[in-house]
Order: sequence, then structure tokens, then C-alpha cells
Amino acid sequence: MTVYAIIGGTGLTQLDGLTIRQSLPMNTPYGTPSGDIQIGDYAGREVMFLARHGHPHRLPPHKVNYRANLWALKQAGAEVILAVNAVGGIHPDMGTGHFCVPHDLVDYTSGREHTFFADDLEQVTHIDFSHPYSEPLRARLIAALAAEGYAFSDFGVYGCTQGPRLETAAEIIRLERDGCDIVGMTGMPEASLARELELEYACLALVVNPAAGKSSAVISMVEIEQALHDGIGKVKAALARVLSAD
Repeated sequence: MTVYAIIGGTGLTQLDGLTIRQSLPMNTPYGTPSGDIQIGDYAGREVMFLARHGHPHRLPPHKVNYRANLWALKQAGAEVILAVNAVGGIHPDMGTGHFCVPHDLVDYTSGREHTFFADDLEQVTHIDFSHPYSEPLRARLIAALAAEGYAFSDFGVYGCTQGPRLETAAEIIRLERDGCDIVGMTGMPEASLARELELEYACLALVVNPAAGKSSAVISMVEIEQALHDGIGKVKAALARVLSAD
């Protein structure tokens, strides 16, 4: 049976409904992951869960040890990664509460440890990253969202910024001009590291605010928290449907 791991983002530091059988501390050649890997039963099958920002939510996006996280999940036996991300909406159809299953991304981050192929190499290693997300896994997420009746987009270009600050309105204009539909801070290098480890990987993005300049209102952390509160139950239902359908 395929071994699934869920990486929970902002708003999903715990997976309610997961019957934990083991909390696995991991040490890696790349340092310490964001937290223990929780292994248990969810939606009728064994899954792994890792809180990207730790629990409680304490690690900002640029301080997450993405290499340690992915390495630890791989070593624990994960084969498929379902990544949950809270994002801002750029595309006019992607308002607060909307789901997006992105098909591509643009990386605007800097200074993050972004590859396993950096030191002590016998030869230079390149990976094909033309299509950063697993199409079969995207299809399962899309089917789950449709079956639940949620508002979602089956496409999207994820623009990953450095954080932890939110973007300026001018930066969002630039991202939109570059073809980005949503903006977040944690999509990279997580996706490329998964590819380097040959892990199947896809993103379930929940829009929690209009991106800067896409609304006349000031972006409010209170409103973002409310959107997370309102949407996390739907996230869990979609994940459960993907897991139970496989």
C-alpha cells in the first residue's frame, strides 16, 4: 500500500482525527526537522503527518528546514507527499476560501538551502523540474475537491516569495505579469526537494486572503485566521477522501 505523508502548513499544525500510534523524532544529515513525524491512522489507513512550521506554529517560512523535513519523511518510509499551503489569491477567481491545486510554480525565494546535490558530489546532478507537481496526485486532489462540492481551480501557478512579510501591491502586479495565480511562502524548495528524493508531491492550496492590491481593504491577520478556521475542516475532508480513495 502506498505510504502517504501530509505536510501541514499554517492553520494545520495538528491533524485532528489522526489516531497517533507513534511520534517519531528524526535526526538527519541536514539538521532537525520542524517536529516529530506523527504516524497513525487517518481515513482508514496509516499516514504520516509533519507540521511544516512546528507545533506550536513557530518557524517562519524562511527558517523552515525543508531539507531535513523531506529527508526525514523519506527515511521514515513516505512515498507520496500531500502538501497543504495557505496562500493569497491573485487570479480573480481565487478569492478567500477558494481552493487551488497548482500545476506550476515560480520561485522568488533567496538564500534557502534548496538542494541535496550541493556537497561531496562525484558528479553534478540535475533533475527535470519542467512539471513540478505529480499529475496523478493532482488528479486525485481535484477529484476529491469536486466530490466534496468545494469551490476550486484545477490549475494555478504558485508564486513562492521569501517572507515572512507579505508582498507589496507592486510585487503582486509583477507576479501577476509573470503568470502567477496564487502567492505563498512555503512552496519552494519543498517541491524540488521532493523531486530530488523521487517522492510524488502535490499541493492543496487554500486561499486565505486577496493578495496585496487585489482588495481595497488592508490585509488583516484576524481575517486570515478566520479564513483558516473556516477552511481547515474542508482541507481535512478533501485529504480524507484522497486517502480513502487510493
